Amino acid sequence: MAKRLKGVILAGGTGSRLYPLTKVTNKHLLPVYDKPMIFYPLDTLKKMGCKDILIVSGREHCGDILNLLGSGRDMGLKLSYEIQDDAGGIAHALSLAERFVGTSNVAVCLGDNIFNDEISLEDFESGARIFLKEVHDPERFGVAELEKGSDCKVVSIEEKPKNPKSDLCVTGLYVYDNAVFNYIKNLTPSDRGELEITDVNNFYVRDGIMTCQRLKSWWSDAGTFESLLKASTLVANKKLCVCDGPLNPKEKVSPAGPNGEFGSIRHSER
Repeated sequence: MAKRLKGVILAGGTGSRLYPLTKVTNKHLLPVYDKPMIFYPLDTLKKMGCKDILIVSGREHCGDILNLLGSGRDMGLKLSYEIQDDAGGIAHALSLAERFVGTSNVAVCLGDNIFNDEISLEDFESGARIFLKEVHDPERFGVAELEKGSDCKVVSIEEKPKNPKSDLCVTGLYVYDNAVFNYIKNLTPSDRGELEITDVNNFYVRDGIMTCQRLKSWWSDAGTFESLLKASTLVANKKLCVCDGPLNPKEKVSPAGPNGEFGSIRHSER
């Protein structure tokens, strides 16, 4: 029988790349098409089987998140909240969930990542799992190298490499057993003074217990103006099925490509 799975959404950070929008609220509350951004990771975790979810946020604007989501009862969820007082990296933010997770396994989603796949974890028992997507610019991301001839055995993960060993980007969704907190305690800060999630993942790789799952549909983050627009367009394509139908009388959205390429918005002729 699989262990209980709890969820954690990391919704901290200053959102500096989305300034001045983030001057007035947390970036994870900005709209992605027709819903606040944070609704999408909540939906992803719920579909993965998480009903008990912790949201980790910074102090600034944290009340806005609580005012929006409350207890989570309206969504069929039980929500808890934790404050990350100072920026310390993704792994540091996750460490704040140790008491919440307890003896359960945990699915961790970055609050600005939006997934179109229906993700199943029926076969996950222990170790760790990352979710990969082919991209044309892997040097911008953490990149996974797989064992030759294998579709799921990860042999290395490198953060923003100058010469990527593959085109497989590590997206902002991770699943761990509760040993993850022991790994985090053994981390040393990176050159930028943060505890890095890539270092956590490489501990699991070193111990031979890291697996992966390739995403079949589109994925996008929404942490810049360009990716926020991209994410909104992809969601609009999905919801409106607008291959030949209008967003409004003056706009149409072209369908995203098979790998989630940016679907462009074009104005109809007047």
